[in-house]
Amino acid sequence: MTDSKFECWRRTVAPLVAAASLLVLSGTTLAQTKQADERQQGRNANQAAKQEARSTKIDCRQENNKSNAECRQDKRETKQGGRQEKRDIKY
Repeated sequence: MTDSKFECWRRTVAPLVAAASLLVLSGTTLAQTKQADERQQGRNANQAAKQEARSTKIDCRQENNKSNAECRQDKRETKQGGRQEKRDIKY
């Protein structure tokens, strides 16, 4: 009689546990993918800001005849904007 109860449990509960486990694992995989995408978008935003900052500094020196020190602040502000954009993407 105990064998039949065990068999009944194995036929009904075990597949449900297996199905629930697969659902939990698939949800975790989707979350990691979304997080990875957000990280990549953040990196891309940061790299774009760095390139823009370099261009800003070069343009500042050529067009405005400012010193390197005067243009440095413009570069910092541009990079800071990129960092903020990265934060907006991630959080």
